[in-house]
Amino acid sequence: MMLCLVTDRRLRPPVEQAREAADAGIDLIHVRERDLDAAELSALVMRILDATRGSGTRVVVNDRVDVAIACGAAGVHLRGDSIPAARVRTMTGPGFLIGCSVRGPVDALRVAGDADYLVAGTVFPTTSKSGMRDHLGLAGLSSIVATVPVPVLAIGGMSTARAGEIAAAGAAGLAAIGLFADPHRPIKDVVRQLRDKLSP
Repeated sequence: MMLCLVTDRRLRPPVEQAREAADAGIDLIHVRERDLDAAELSALVMRILDATRGSGTRVVVNDRVDVAIACGAAGVHLRGDSIPAARVRTMTGPGFLIGCSVRGPVDALRVAGDADYLVAGTVFPTTSKSGMRDHLGLAGLSSIVATVPVPVLAIGGMSTARAGEIAAAGAAGLAAIGLFADPHRPIKDVVRQLRDKLSP
């Protein structure tokens, strides 16, 4: 099962977090620092790439295709209002990873042909989007999974306790911010518990 750590430097320093995540066997780090300009974001991405070098952890950059290409990141993660995934395909070489955020089956069908994976949410209530009232729930997640042939990761309110439900809904894994951000809870422990629950 695929595990994706989404950064938020307000909660934890991303480079330190990335180093620990790579050591724990996290599959993907999504650098999501939307307020940084291109130069600041590029510097951060390069440091994260250095911290994960030699591991199996891949790094994608939120929305900024230019930064992802310039830094040599594994790929880009596109928001719903980002540049179309099909256009990104024309700008990048083989093996460049494209992920897309989706909120329902219609979104998923629109982008799945050009995406390597989708992140579906928000599944459950979460502190990072406390004002949101319209959640996918497990039924909504299942409907997206059933609609597309590419892996779908769940996001929003993720926990080790809910990992089994996520797997039962057909998700290929999960993406999370807070789940991996507690400095007093080693990422390695979280990953072990998740893989126990997510394994078939």
